[in-house]
Amino acid sequence: MSISDTLLAELLHEQPSTRKHLERVPAGQADWKPHPKSMSLSRLSSHVAEIPTWAGSTVRGTELDLAPPEAKPAAPKARGSAAELVQAFDANMADAFAAVRSASDAHWMMPWSLKYGGKVVFTLPRIVVMRNFVLNHLVHHRAQLGLYLRMLGVAVPTAYGPTADESPV
Repeated sequence: MSISDTLLAELLHEQPSTRKHLERVPAGQADWKPHPKSMSLSRLSSHVAEIPTWAGSTVRGTELDLAPPEAKPAAPKARGSAAELVQAFDANMADAFAAVRSASDAHWMMPWSLKYGGKVVFTLPRIVVMRNFVLNHLVHHRAQLGLYLRMLGVAVPTAYGPTADESPV
């Protein structure tokens, strides 16, 4: 089995649960935060929907600068509804699948760098970036979103097993 095949299996496994979390983002709560230092519900859910774009950045480029010195940092796109979040997530996942499918095992071993303001934060093989910076990051923020849903009284969907609200079977 190729590296791309294993990553595709992981993406396929995470997709339905993440989609269900985004489907449940309640209307009228965009600015809600559990704490002043926390992201708003709108920002967090938009971030979850956009993380799959990093798969394409990892495969197609050699670096990503989150705050390029010569340009204004990209502003995250806030989405207004659960339907918009799901639509963006689905499109971003489709692109992630295409990017991952296109990479050879040798390509996954090539170095990739995350930068901030032109300074290197880390340089790692693409496979490590994909697992840690993309997939684990997605799971981390999906879990945060699950907590936000719980605090807002929304039923939390299953991810890896039953929640207090539903069972996977």
